[in-house]
Amino acid sequence: MPKKILVVDDEEDIINTLTIRLKSNGYDVISASDGMSALSKAREEKPDLILLDIMLPKLDGYKVCRMLKFDENYKNIPIIMITAKVAEQDKKMGAEVGADAYLVKPFNPEELLRKVNELISKETKVDG
Repeated sequence: MPKKILVVDDEEDIINTLTIRLKSNGYDVISASDGMSALSKAREEKPDLILLDIMLPKLDGYKVCRMLKFDENYKNIPIIMITAKVAEQDKKMGAEVGADAYLVKPFNPEELLRKVNELISKETKVDG
């Protein structure tokens, strides 16, 4: 059964690019384009990993991450923040809300896949 990844970004091009890349590497992909739908899809679908933009309509990525990481049912889902925010304080905030990794746009696709594979295999070992 392929691992499921939730891709959250308000830019359709980024969702499409990530979806193609992830599917071609054997992952199942679902997506959301705002923070509220990201939260509800994460809760409904329980993905194996979330790629989460920070600057989102309705609810920003920091809040989405924090709400999931501080909920017993979802805290073990790895979250990779993907953002154009490069300041040290933004990275620090990502760590404070529980993000497992922080990648800056434009990101290196190989680096992204490496991080996805690393976090999903770590999550698999913990679960079973």
